[in-house]
Formats: sequence, C-alpha cells, structure tokens
Amino acid sequence: MQRVLVLRRLYSSVPPSRRLSQSAAVAADGIDAAVLHIMPPFDYTPPPYHGPRAAEIVRKRSEFLSPSISYLYKNPLNIVDGKMQYLFDEDGRRYLDAFGGIATVSCGHCHPDIVEAIINQTKRLQHPTVLYLNHAVADFAEALASKLPGDLKARTTRLLFSSLVVFFTNSGTEANELAMMIARVYTGCHDIISVRNAYHGNAAGSMGATAQSNWKFNVIQTGMHHALNPDQYRGIFGSDGEKYAKDVEEIIDFGTSGRVAGFISEAIQGVGGIMELAPGYLPAVYRTIKKVGGLFIADEVQAGFARTGSHFWGFEAHGVVPDIVTSAKGTGNGIPIGAVVTTPEIAQVLTQRSYFNTFGGNPVCTAAGHAVLKVIEKEKLQENALVVGSYLKDQLKALQDKHDIIGDVRGRGLMLGVELVTDRQQKTPAKTEILHAMDTMKDMGVLVGKGGFHGNVFRITPPLCFSKEDADFFVDVMDIALSKI
Repeated sequence: MQRVLVLRRLYSSVPPSRRLSQSAAVAADGIDAAVLHIMPPFDYTPPPYHGPRAAEIVRKRSEFLSPSISYLYKNPLNIVDGKMQYLFDEDGRRYLDAFGGIATVSCGHCHPDIVEAIINQTKRLQHPTVLYLNHAVADFAEALASKLPGDLKARTTRLLFSSLVVFFTNSGTEANELAMMIARVYTGCHDIISVRNAYHGNAAGSMGATAQSNWKFNVIQTGMHHALNPDQYRGIFGSDGEKYAKDVEEIIDFGTSGRVAGFISEAIQGVGGIMELAPGYLPAVYRTIKKVGGLFIADEVQAGFARTGSHFWGFEAHGVVPDIVTSAKGTGNGIPIGAVVTTPEIAQVLTQRSYFNTFGGNPVCTAAGHAVLKVIEKEKLQENALVVGSYLKDQLKALQDKHDIIGDVRGRGLMLGVELVTDRQQKTPAKTEILHAMDTMKDMGVLVGKGGFHGNVFRITPPLCFSKEDADFFVDVMDIALSKI
C-alpha cells in the first residue's frame, strides 16, 4: 500500500499536459497509471499527427498487403514518430521501445547525426551505381573493416593486403546468402552445417540454414545439415559446449563426403529466443570445421554492432575468429543495409564470374552506416550496452526469484531474453501468457518483442542509448504485467 501511495504522489506531480499524452489506453488501475507516469522524463514532443487512424490502416493492410504480414497486440499500435529510445503513437502517447525495430535501431530512433548524414547524402546524390566512384561506400567499407579483430586481418598479410574487404547488400538474408555461396565456391564443397533453432534468413539458401519449421517452406533447400543446439536451458548437456560440438563431427562423418564448405552460426540466437551458445561450443566446432577444409561464417546480423556490450561482435565472446562475418540490422540503424566481410583471398572467388548487387553500397545507405559507427564510438554506446545491459539483467534475475513463470533469464548486453514457462520443472512454454503480458505492458507504455520456437520468450533488444532509468521502468512494468497473469 505504501508503494501505491508513493507512486500516486509521483503521478500527481507530473504536469497535466504531460499526463494527457501518456494516459490513453491505460487500464483503470491506480498502480498502473502511477507506474506509467514515472517513465523517465524526455524533452521531446512530437508534432501533431493528422494522418489515417489505426483502424483505417488495419483495413488497408488487410486489403492491399500480403496476408503473411502480421502485427503485434490485440489492438495494434499506429506508431507515427520516434526519438532515441522512445516511440509515439497517433495520439502522441510515448512508449519505451525495448524491441528496437527487432534489434535494428542501434543508436536510437531518428538520431540527429544519422538523420543529418542521410539527408546530406540524399540531397547530393542518391543512387549512381557502384560502377562509378563515390567516396561514401569506400569510406564506410574502410571503417567497417577496421572494426574486425586483428587476428582476422592478420590472415591477409601473406597476400600483402593490410585490411579486409567488404561487399554490401540490402539485408541480413542477402548477406548470409552471399556468405554461404562464397564458402561453397571457395572450398569446392556444397555441404554447410548450421545449428538447430537458428534463423539465418528467408531466401532459399538462408532458409535452408534456418532450423525452425516455423520459418521454412517446403521448397528445395539442398546441402544443409543442422547440428544439435547447444541450448544451455533446455539442452541435454546443459552448458557443456564441447559435448554438443561432437554432433558436428558425426554429421561430417555420416552425412557428408567428409569435407564441408562451412559452418554458419549466430553467437546468440535472436529469433531463436536470445539463446547464447554454450561456452566452449564454437571453439570446438571451429577446430572440427578447419580440419575438413571448411570456412567459419559468423552471422552477426543481430548480435553485432556493439549490442552485446562486452564486445563489438558476438563471436568475440567465444574466443574464435571467423573467416566470414555478416551484418545487417543495427548496421544502418533502420536504413536497409547488410554487409559481408572477409579476407581478400576468400573474396577473390567472386571474380570468377560477374556478381553484382544493384543497391548494395548505395551512397545513402553507406553514409548512414558510417554515421552509425561514428555515433557508437562518440557516445560510447558499446560501454552503455554493457553497463545498462548488465544492470537490467540483474534486475530481471531478481524478478525471476519473484515470479515462478520466469523460467530463464539470459543474454548479454542489450540483447536479453526472458523465457516464460507454466511449469519450471517441465519447462512448459507459456505461449498464451506471454501475449497477455505483452498487451498489459503495452497499455502501460512499454513495447517488447517475443521469440523462441514456441513464441514464449521476451526479446529485449532496445536502442543502445537505453538508460538505467529506462531499465528500472521496464522491470517495474514487467513485474506488474506478470503479477496479473
């Protein structure tokens, strides 16, 4: 009762003008309203919105967009404005964004430095084709290559090159498709191994590497093998990564010719429910793959670009050095861009034929990507992801002690997962309960994603400017939402 009174006093101290934009769609519950109005203050008011309302947009989407395009929440949100870690709906109501456009908004919505870079480049030149010279693509390639570990660059010295090379694409799917094709051409082998529960894209090759039936259509996907997932929560070997890695050896011995093109893996499975691979797994697999002539592809589409906090790339936490690195999502802070980074020797195979991407390396997109790197460094966002992410994870662990429905809290930096279960012993997925919790959190001003094979894991991937105050508010709201289940 004392906590309720304190929160109500905090609510009463908020100016009426600020309360109005926050109060729409809130349940008539005193605690909810009070918690909602202690959302950290933010000095931005979006301009009035006079466009179509949510109901009209839902109607148009139903009529004119593919039926495969769904939306979150029972009552979908019409998001019309964004600034840093906050989003605003058609009524000007502010929401704390803990999903970040599905781990895509790295520096913050409409970050002024990135917006300025995009506008300036668009005014000057939007799309000439990479067949002409333009500094934007070369500048970003140089900056991006410099962010890869020294050990990977060192592999180029025998060829008298001092750096790595980059091929730009439009998405993570395209980047992974290209990476796998390069591995196949370079090695002369067709077989590629990925990990069960992984997601690598939705084109034919990357869908083949994806290992969840939810994301796979019954089309030809050849040469793909899926290894046992080193799942520290549900896996049969717990956190013993080397035991899981033995399955890769068996796949090679009994499912291939004895040689493979490569192994592709996320360090933290994003769509798979923020599942960090068991310690020791990637080094053991790397040794196995190298023995049979394969390349190691690190899919950093979600975990890359400083999101894990402890490192710039997710694979670095496992002490391995890949042959090829792919990135997208946070690379452009919302601008569509992907990248494949590798050594000049490996990249040389693309010269055997003509390989081209019309929009890959577009000046506007690469100017945005370069601005993202500069902002991450200038604002120390990697350090913030580590500090705030560690703080938030501790708070979520404390919440786990309070709520039996929380089966696991995992992840690194600002890439965290909270798995909901109806029975901790059986680990029964709480598929319906998470939907109720998400709706309650939305009504209280917090947006968060979900994932995992069963759709029962909160995916917490906010912009990297997320603060400790944001984390406190997020945890308070999740606490109340789970209490209502």
